[in-house]
Amino acid sequence: MKQYRVTGMTCAACQSRVEKAVSKVPGVKSCSVSLLTNSLGVEGDVGADEIQKAVEAAGYGFENPDKSASGSEQQDKSDALKDTESPKLRKRFLQSLFFLAVLMYFSMGPMLFHAPVPKAFSNPGILALTELLLSIIVLFINKKFFISGFKSAFALSPNMDTLVALGSTASFLYSLGILYGILYAFGEGNIEQTKMLGHHLYFETAAMIPTLITFGKMLEAISKGRTTDALKSLMNLSPKKAHLLTGEQETEVSVEEVKEGDLFTVYPGEQIPVDGIIVSGTTAVDESALTGESLPVDKGEGDNVSAGTLNRSGFIKAKASRVGKDTTLSQIIQMVSDAAATKAPIARIADQISGIFVPAVIGIAILTFVIILLSGGTFSDALSRAVAVLVISCPCALGLATPVAIMVGNGVGA
Repeated sequence: MKQYRVTGMTCAACQSRVEKAVSKVPGVKSCSVSLLTNSLGVEGDVGADEIQKAVEAAGYGFENPDKSASGSEQQDKSDALKDTESPKLRKRFLQSLFFLAVLMYFSMGPMLFHAPVPKAFSNPGILALTELLLSIIVLFINKKFFISGFKSAFALSPNMDTLVALGSTASFLYSLGILYGILYAFGEGNIEQTKMLGHHLYFETAAMIPTLITFGKMLEAISKGRTTDALKSLMNLSPKKAHLLTGEQETEVSVEEVKEGDLFTVYPGEQIPVDGIIVSGTTAVDESALTGESLPVDKGEGDNVSAGTLNRSGFIKAKASRVGKDTTLSQIIQMVSDAAATKAPIARIADQISGIFVPAVIGIAILTFVIILLSGGTFSDALSRAVAVLVISCPCALGLATPVAIMVGNGVGA
């Protein structure tokens, strides 16, 4: 299985879209996308260029790890699992929360808690303009939702970001219309109408939606980072250096430079760089990294040693028998990586549901809006209920629950 990295996915609908796009490429026998590790596993006789074109045409980023050497490949995989999202989302959430708190103070504080505000804010027009500016700041901080959401919607493959963008935009545009009504009524001297319209502003709703979803995404990113820690630890077991023996000359080289048949030395306390056969010396080797056995195993001339295990006591010379991706440790890492990139049958069922989930939610929101209006409800009531349907429906939970559970099992195994 060839593995690549896909960037820009936000939910199970994105994952389903990438799978469909890659599956249509001639030569692809099967493919599997992991939202948890952002990895794409492909089986079949097809080049990376064709895969890249399909992924980018679907609207996502593509990275092809350099597989020229095992060490660099493992480093690329470890980098791919590095949690880079949590710090960004934490910063975004805290910035959004600050401006949302100020917005909520002005919009809800005086009414609910009799909070003191400057006298100028008793003017509904000034208050509405202030709420508008604060909500714009929050929406700008979370612009990623709107770029991704509307881009996916225009491509006729809506995702979770589309739900967030639609709900927040609908609340904002409705409030903007009310703001114009307030200014018009104030200009006409109709103070009662101005006050009445002031109770129908939803700028705080428009700002709260992306803020709360960002908080959820931050928790999700932290959870994903924890579940991949075991796999990263396994990859970090791979040695980086080796003492290569050329005649009587000993040179420290990168482990990627060791070739099958080369002689290398291992001093007490060092990791064995590649799989090999001891040609001289005796030692005790800690193989717990591979076997779980806590007691060191005695090794002598003619015995096999494995990459990633620890030389406890003696000095040995060994002949490399398996190097690069052929070592036992590299094969274990590959197996665990493949397990992380592929899906159990139950996960595929969740993916099939997620693929139609977002369009179904949008349809239900529209139906809710129409039913409330036809049953005599106001436009404001109909809008608020339609927005509620959009926002509380989160396909990420459906698409991530199963793979996270499976990944936790993989982590324990790793």
